[in-house]
Amino acid sequence: MIESAGPATILGAMNELAKPQNGPALDSLLPPEMAAKAERIGVQKAGMDAMTVFALAVLAGAFISLGAVFATTVAASTGDALPYGVTRLLTGLVFSLGLILVIIGGAELFTGNNLIVMAWASGRVPTLRLLRNWFIVYLGNFVGAVATAALVFASGHYRFGGGSVGETALAIAAAKLSIPFVEAVALGALCNVLVCLAVWLTFSARTVTDRVMVIVPPITAFVACGFEHCVANMYFIPIGLFIRNQGTGIDLGAGASGLSWSGFFIDNLLPVTIGNIIGGAVMVGGIYWFIYLRKAPAA
Repeated sequence: MIESAGPATILGAMNELAKPQNGPALDSLLPPEMAAKAERIGVQKAGMDAMTVFALAVLAGAFISLGAVFATTVAASTGDALPYGVTRLLTGLVFSLGLILVIIGGAELFTGNNLIVMAWASGRVPTLRLLRNWFIVYLGNFVGAVATAALVFASGHYRFGGGSVGETALAIAAAKLSIPFVEAVALGALCNVLVCLAVWLTFSARTVTDRVMVIVPPITAFVACGFEHCVANMYFIPIGLFIRNQGTGIDLGAGASGLSWSGFFIDNLLPVTIGNIIGGAVMVGGIYWFIYLRKAPAA
């Protein structure tokens, strides 16, 4: 009976449906296979040694920051600004570079690693291993993002476009610190739903082209909609702080006076991280585990 079919039965049925009558199965993986792949990847990620995880996490922080640099540059205006929605769309499209580098280049991103809960919920990853991975990756992402912000600042990039890039960076940082705590949690949850869905979709892919094509729409959507990503904010807010605190001559604007390191950690990074975990681990990883990987109830 359909009502008693478990994940294994669903997987077999979908595989049969995917097969042409006289040919191989479709090239891309179907959702039940994607779930099994997510579980295997979660086990592999949780089992890596700490130094390798940390180095890959530093790379991911840098990669996401490069996407943020690209996005800040595109968002900067020297006059004759595009309509709000068009600017947000273009900003989101170029920010996709960050996750493309993470997935194709190979790196460990905290928000994407929320999907390790699928292996944890199946009992294949102990709780301490899960938390160990998240801690190391989060720390490495922070180091990579802040180091990239420092390097970008040292390059004088904020002076490009007659200072408009620096003004945009300051405006982005100030806006992020003005978000109320509960709203920041909700924006973080919405963001990581889309980020983890982008990662989830890459599990179906067989080629680099497939991966790039499934990454771009969800990432563009989260940036265009103004959702909050903790690792991206590890770049966006420090670069604003560097510009504000070093007497660059950039017009700080009224909002920049509220920029501070304590505000960064307490008012933004904390609630956004909580939201990202809710969105990624619970709303994506947890739900897909429930659908495809939980043990089927006895008939």
